[in-house]
Amino acid sequence: MSHRLIASVLAMGFLLGCAGSSNAREAQREPIVGLPCEGCEAVFEGLPKRLTSSSRIAPLGEPGEPMRIQGTVRDPRGRPAGGVIVYAYQTNAQGLYVPDEHAESAVVARHGRLHGWARTDEAGRYQFDTIRPGGYPNSYTPVHVHMHVIEVGRCTYSIDELLFDDDPRLTPEKRIHLPDRGGSGITHPRRDETGRWLVTRDIVLGQGIPGYPPDGKK
Repeated sequence: MSHRLIASVLAMGFLLGCAGSSNAREAQREPIVGLPCEGCEAVFEGLPKRLTSSSRIAPLGEPGEPMRIQGTVRDPRGRPAGGVIVYAYQTNAQGLYVPDEHAESAVVARHGRLHGWARTDEAGRYQFDTIRPGGYPNSYTPVHVHMHVIEVGRCTYSIDELLFDDDPRLTPEKRIHLPDRGGSGITHPRRDETGRWLVTRDIVLGQGIPGYPPDGKK
């Protein structure tokens, strides 16, 4: 076999190997359930290899009132669920999604640069440090933080947005029509001794999620 032919064979093998690796990575992505699920595919793009239960959405120095989101994730039987990835994204203090210059796709760009992931600890706990988001300008949409769940090796889906019960846009009528995906997303903001806002968003895996796989199945 000539050196040129050997080189061609090796190059083809390399290309096929790269394609196979890419397909393998795609295959590792958890299936999306609970459709429709706007932007669910974006939770995988930029997903850090290493995650802890404490993370950030807004970087240090981001203008706005500091806020901490905390909560506990439980399975349908009420047991703490460790190793679950919680993804969240939000507007800035002016109610705008700040463009992410490093976004890998248009759907990720729409989420903006204020986004983050956390992996629950053994007790099912997670937390995000961020700022309190602003409401969309000239809108009656309640102020919110978008939230998604990745059950590793199982599935991914969106849950009810995190909402604030002191928000005048969150009218009684709108409260009635919330879908209750993953448990109630309505939180009760309070300030800690430093003046930082604290909100708790507990999550129940699979609650209200159409197509959620039965216990023990993927």
